[in-house]
Amino acid sequence: MDFELAFPLNIAGIFLAFGLLMRLYIWPGLRTLPQDRTLKILLLPHTFRFVGLSFLFYGVVSPEFPSKAAVPAAWGDFGAAILALIAITAVSRRWPLATLSVWLFNLWGSIDLLYAYYNGIVLHIKPGSFGATYYIPTAIVPPLLVTHGLLFWVLLRSSSMERASLRMNSGLGD
Repeated sequence: MDFELAFPLNIAGIFLAFGLLMRLYIWPGLRTLPQDRTLKILLLPHTFRFVGLSFLFYGVVSPEFPSKAAVPAAWGDFGAAILALIAITAVSRRWPLATLSVWLFNLWGSIDLLYAYYNGIVLHIKPGSFGATYYIPTAIVPPLLVTHGLLFWVLLRSSSMERASLRMNSGLGD
């Protein structure tokens, strides 16, 4: 049996399972909430991305785990967690740059996760070298990427609604 196939199947399965969970049970409730509450709920899981710092510790990851992948994954996640906390604070306190802070977080965080997957492919990282962090790319990252997608959806839908409202209020919608 090809055990190398188990790693991408694990990732794909979690994407599918979490996507269904989100589509069938979570999103129907979220879309009825005010935008600020929806954003905070979607941002909250990303505040736990401090766990990505575990990529820096041998014993947690195998000594053969490449530092070219470990360092950007660890510090990228750290940065994403900080930006998520800032965005939640900005949205909660209705700061003028709240939407910008969510955009900044969402761009940083999604690029970080996609870059980590890219590094894993390019550097041919063996699944066993992840050690205890095996569950980060297989069980944690897929749900985080789904929430990033929903954050983009909410942000884009919001900005298109704002543009339509501006057109209507300026008389251009008539």
